[in-house]
Amino acid sequence: MHPDRPVTLAAIIGAHGLTGEVRLKLFGDGVESLKRFRAFNDSTLTLQKLKDDGKGGAIARFAEVTDRTAAEARRGTALTVPRSALPPLGEGEYYFADLIGLPAVSPAGEALGTCIAVENFGAGDVLEIQRPAEDGAVGKRFMVPMREEAVPDWDAERLVIAEGWAEG
Repeated sequence: MHPDRPVTLAAIIGAHGLTGEVRLKLFGDGVESLKRFRAFNDSTLTLQKLKDDGKGGAIARFAEVTDRTAAEARRGTALTVPRSALPPLGEGEYYFADLIGLPAVSPAGEALGTCIAVENFGAGDVLEIQRPAEDGAVGKRFMVPMREEAVPDWDAERLVIAEGWAEG
């Protein structure tokens, strides 16, 4: 894990009003997870105002975005901070960004693939693992719940996937 690797916390999904405010899709723990930051994207965006939109997203004003045209031009922009700026984690906690890109191995050390995404559909975090390419074809993907019975061990170097959880 590189301490200055950018971590995406939200994305601009459109303009809000006429004065440059933008609508945000949040990827963290809601508006509170964004409030501790003032600068995003290597300090190219400076947060001036942030409020919950009541629908799971947020409305934000950035100093550099002064009208609706500028706000619309930012649609699709990911809001990032360096990994080192995130608060420290407790025992057993992780940021999705720390898991993505890790190799997945069997308990015996056999390579199973690479974690390419972490999702949460409401019942806990789920890892998406892509198997290595075979005969020039893209490797198949499989999903594994991030629970002890499926992922008995993990660290900053690799994820261990228990027997029976690595599909196809």
